[in-house]
Parts: sequence; structure tokens; C-alpha cells
Amino acid sequence: MSLVRIIDAVESDAAAELRALRRPLLLDSLILDDRPEARTVLELIADIRRRGDEAVADITARVDHATVTPERVRVQPEEIEQAQRQLDPVLRRTFRQAIDAVRRFQESLLTPGPQPLEIDGRKLAFRVRPLRRVGVCVPAAAAPLPSSAVHCVVPAQVAGVKDIAIVAPPRHEGDIHPTILGVAGELGVTEVYRMGGAQAVAALALGTQRVPRVDKIVGPGGMYVQLAKRFLYGMVDIDMFAATTEVLVIADRTARAEFVAADLLAQAEHNPGSSILLTDHQPLIEQVLGELDRQADLLSTGAAARRWLAELSAIVRVRDMDQAVELANEIAAEHLQIETENPRALADRIDAAGAIFLGHWSPEAAGDYVAGPSHTLPTGGTARFWSGLSALSFLRSSSMIEYTREGLARDVEAIDQWGRAEQLEAHARAATIRAEDTKN
Repeated sequence: MSLVRIIDAVESDAAAELRALRRPLLLDSLILDDRPEARTVLELIADIRRRGDEAVADITARVDHATVTPERVRVQPEEIEQAQRQLDPVLRRTFRQAIDAVRRFQESLLTPGPQPLEIDGRKLAFRVRPLRRVGVCVPAAAAPLPSSAVHCVVPAQVAGVKDIAIVAPPRHEGDIHPTILGVAGELGVTEVYRMGGAQAVAALALGTQRVPRVDKIVGPGGMYVQLAKRFLYGMVDIDMFAATTEVLVIADRTARAEFVAADLLAQAEHNPGSSILLTDHQPLIEQVLGELDRQADLLSTGAAARRWLAELSAIVRVRDMDQAVELANEIAAEHLQIETENPRALADRIDAAGAIFLGHWSPEAAGDYVAGPSHTLPTGGTARFWSGLSALSFLRSSSMIEYTREGLARDVEAIDQWGRAEQLEAHARAATIRAEDTKN
């Protein structure tokens, strides 16, 4: 099996080949197919809706092979405090560095809202308020992912969300991994539940005897989590549906082959992960291939990275940077790295990407941890219409409309005509009755 597929966009229809390659990454199956997993999740949701905490406990025992009674589903504050105290000091400093960086960036996004508009007896305003309650999914199937907690919790905190609940599966000796509890302590989150997967999403969305329902659920997860989000969206808001993580690298003759290879491997090691390189510089392709082979041998995750380089990845020789931009806009990648001589000029031509990393010194891994923007990003081409998570994701708006008597008098004829045209006479009457009123 070849280390990675090579596509020559000068000689073939690269767009079609990339669409075929990326088909497993797309959300079509999640949204459209009636698959056995979907029926399983619907049954799970119905069970939790009917039996609440007891159903969650039974499903956790069956799926996570852990006994968590309803009385133990919530982690006690002293357990979180203990895990926080026992964090390795170096890891604690690393967590705090990331928390501070994410907080600073998120705070920079919150700007004062528009001033009320007063016109012809109408006062119109746009009011923004934070959500009241948010649930954060922190996966820990293969390994604990405390960065997911940081990159979901901090934006919500900056937005002003008062109640934040973390859910994580009890897969570390029958309990939540202490690293996740430790980072919860660093974040100041005291509401943590020993549950993960689709049952956690259902409990948060529906509410149980011990788990108050939330307004929004964010954070990554596998197929069952995504299906639960799909079925419960509308009862609760979500961040997005997520598929396999991906990186798209655009590189020219100025790119360093060892850097590019490291970036491709960093995504492929996610197991699964997809990595695509677009370059107009033929010598770089051979150099990157050599570096991929050499660096994969140095990684404990090298075998997994090699597998997904072969199955879900490609190196594409493009005619020029115009063609690279065209392909990048069609792909709408979760992560886009532009390792070129003038990356900002190229970025200005990109319409859709979850996050864009500019230049030779901006690895995507920095965005995963300490850069500042949230690493919770749209995948599978959904950057065409979804945005990455931010403090703005936890705000809801209401329009505010206030008429004076004189202002309504100016609009009453139009309201009356609209109501009658749409055969909604009471609508018209609600305005005209006021216009006819002679009382002060």
C-alpha cells in the first residue's frame, strides 16, 4: 500500500478524486441514512426519557463497563478539588497557560452592541443575553482530552453562562480520568457527571432526576454522540455535528518539507484523521514523502498515522495557487494551513475554513492547545455554513420594539392592509383598535 495517494491536478479531475476520497468524512450518512446505530440511539433516548437516571446507569454499565449508580453520577466537589491538587505542577502550568490564552482571545470578541434606533415614533433595539445553562462533552475513550474542556468551557464562561456541566465517561478504572477532573477544577467547574456518549447527551437535553436539562450541548464525540445530537437538536441547541478531523495544507516552494510532513502526521494520528497537501512545487512532494516515512517511524502513533495517510489522505500537485484556492474552497476544511510566501494574500481568497493558520511558524497543533481560538471547529465540509465555537456561540438575541402612540398612528394603515391581505383580521384589529382609542 502506498504511503499516501498522489493526485496530479494538471492531468486529472482532482476535484472529483478528492470528493471520492473524502466521502467517508462527510456527514451525509449521519443525516440521511437509516442505520442500525440510529435506531439504537433513538431507543436509548426513549429509555432515558422514560426512566431517567436509572436508564443512564444501565446504559453506562453496558457501554462503559462501569457501575455508576444514580447516587454517584455527579462527582462531589471535594473529588474535583483533590484531583486539582494532585495535578502535576508542570501540567497545571500548561493548563493555566491555555486557559488564559483562550480567555483573552474570547474576551476580545465581545464588543458593545448597537445603539437603539429611534425613527418615526419607534424605538428599536437588539438585546443580547448569555445562555443560562450549557453542557460540555469531554471524551476519554482512547485517552483523556482535557483540551476539549478548556476550549468549550472558557468561551461559555466569557459569554457569561452561569451554569456549566461537564460530562465524561467513567473509563479510567471505573471513574472519570483524574486529569479531566483536575482541569475542571482549574476551570472552576464544580458540576461534573460520570457519564459519556449518547446517554450523556440525552440526559443533558432531556433532564433527569439528578441532571438538570441544559440549553446547549457542545464538545466532540463519536458516532453515537453525533446521532444523539441529531435527534435532540431542537429540544436543545448544539454546537455542530462533527465528523473525522482533517487538515488541508497549501504549500509552495518556500515551504519546509519537514514542517509540512509533521503537520500531515499530526492530523493522521488522530486515528482516524485526514490530511491533504496541495502544492504547485513538484520537488516538495518527493521531499514530503521522504519526511512522512522518516517521521512516522519516530512516533508511537506512527502505525495509526500511516493507516490514515493511506486511506483518507492525499498529496495533490496543482497547476498553480489559483487552482489550490479553488480546491480549498470546495473542501471547506476544518483546519487550513497556508505555508506559502505570502499566506495572508492567499487567505483573503478563502471563503470557507474552520480555522486558518498562516505561515511557516503556525502549526495547527498550536490551535489545538494554546493559541486562543477554540479548537471546536466544523468538519466534513460544514465550514461552508457553520463556524467554530466561540463566546458568541453562547449568546442569544432578542429584538425590542417600542412604539409611541404617534408612531403607531403612522404605521396603522400599513398594518391593517398587511393583516387583511393575509386574511388575518385580528392582526389588523390589534393595531386599528389602538388607533381608534380616544383615551389617553
